[in-house]
Amino acid sequence: MTLEKCCFDGTGTFDIKAFTTAPPDEFKDKKDKIKEDIEHNIKKLSKVQEHLAAQKQYSVLIIFQGMDAAGKDSMIEHVMSGINPQGTTVVSFKVPTELELSHDFLWRIHNAFPAGGELTVFNRSHYEEVLVDRVHPELLLKENLPGIDSVSDVHDNLWTERFNDIKALESYARRNGILLLKFFLHISKAEQKDRFLKRIEIPEKNWKFSLADIRERRYWDDYQKAYQEAIQHTATKKNPWYIIPSDDKWYSRLAVSQIINREVTALPLKYPVISAAQKQGLVQAVADLKD
Repeated sequence: MTLEKCCFDGTGTFDIKAFTTAPPDEFKDKKDKIKEDIEHNIKKLSKVQEHLAAQKQYSVLIIFQGMDAAGKDSMIEHVMSGINPQGTTVVSFKVPTELELSHDFLWRIHNAFPAGGELTVFNRSHYEEVLVDRVHPELLLKENLPGIDSVSDVHDNLWTERFNDIKALESYARRNGILLLKFFLHISKAEQKDRFLKRIEIPEKNWKFSLADIRERRYWDDYQKAYQEAIQHTATKKNPWYIIPSDDKWYSRLAVSQIINREVTALPLKYPVISAAQKQGLVQAVADLKD
């Protein structure tokens, strides 16, 4: 799989329409083989996680963004299924609470960063503040921002500042041993429609359906523009974006699992080396156990 085609590192101009939502032809109708490869990737990641937890110098933050019905929940369920839950946290960022609104927009994000040796998954993230807020700028009026007393006060410089703040936070995280992996699950409008219809037509999927999702679908073009701007201005060589073709859920899961494994295994992970005194302690422990 050519994963480089999915990556945008800030070089040049990002055009969301230039990235396909469909899987490559060679992966169509290959569900069984794809599932085998994903299972292999899960086992590989599980072993690497042991090194990550033992060393505690590095951690991993995986960010999933995408339109409604892009497959974020099922992605987490399948790709993260084989890893140790003791060292893993999944954070779903919902509408900000009153407490969160009383702080800066990155406050709740920084608080949820993984500790050394941990793996954390963000189901939606700080990018909502330059996506949903941009499509619905009236939401900013709840954030008590200086100089923002009405929607007419919201100008482009606010988004530029937020993009810069996000890049600064992510750069800070990377310098402190946090590997960031940012995935945009890219689906077509037609595929979203099909998934919404399944949620309505199949009783077992009714619980997934939300009228709010239908209302937001009316802003499809606005969200596509917001994603294009956000990815363009927050992708860097050290913290790039991966635009994953997601009209086929199984292909998207395979692509994500491949990228995660490639990037995590590239970390300089190793088991800690114990000191001479600790080795002597082990010898004494063996002697004590013989009594």
